[in-house]
Amino acid sequence: MTDTTVSIQGSDVPALGFGTWQLKGKDCSEGVATALQAGYRHIDTARIYENEAEVGEGLRAGGVAREEIWVTSKVWTSDFTRDRVRRATEKSLEALGIEQLDLYLMHWHNPDVPLEETLTALREVQEEGLVRHIGVSNFTVALVDEARRHATIFANQVEYHPYLGQAKLVAQAQEHDILLEAYSPFAHGLLHDDEVLTEIGRAHGKSAGQVALRWLLDHPNVCALPKATAPERIRQNLEVFDFELSDEERRRIDGLERGKRTADPAWAPDWDEPSAA
Repeated sequence: MTDTTVSIQGSDVPALGFGTWQLKGKDCSEGVATALQAGYRHIDTARIYENEAEVGEGLRAGGVAREEIWVTSKVWTSDFTRDRVRRATEKSLEALGIEQLDLYLMHWHNPDVPLEETLTALREVQEEGLVRHIGVSNFTVALVDEARRHATIFANQVEYHPYLGQAKLVAQAQEHDILLEAYSPFAHGLLHDDEVLTEIGRAHGKSAGQVALRWLLDHPNVCALPKATAPERIRQNLEVFDFELSDEERRRIDGLERGKRTADPAWAPDWDEPSAA
């Protein structure tokens, strides 16, 4: 069995997390509980998802001790000013029903608020013990370098899958001991019918999605955050630690890179050029 955790800056992070973007109501609370019962120990949410209360319900219903679960949330760009960060942090903790976040991320870059201001405020809530680690999401290599001048950045959460190579960010993460968190690891479902992934999966008795997750987790400093609602799919996504890809299989998957982004809103930064692994 391959390692199920990623060691970053002295902390062990479960390599596979349960993503909750677009999950609402019972789909969210029951999904989180099902994920925990299946063996997940890493849950990812955000203030803008408007589901932190449901995630909290799932945390309590999952039957797993809080200290065994890695919980991440994110502060939205409208709360990046120094006077709003603490209030946003407290609201997230209250909704989740927990006393501390394991990881708290800036959700996107907001050029209207200096990075130093937001990261100073995040350092303050970290020093007060409201969060263990702080980081960023949807940041480019240059933005991460800028953020590192103002705080110890634990993680950068970005879209990452075989159709969107992130070798530059992986290299940066490895050089500076940063966690690179891969959201939308199935490219919003586009990968499930991929012929190469399906063929490789067939050789291992796995699905195309499981192969994509295994490929991601084979990269240093990377964790993956798949989302699912069906209990069988939630469990299936976790079953990626009992097989290994060959070097040739990994090279074939590397070759699928096509610069395909499924999350590219108007407020996105000027992205790095995609790069294969």
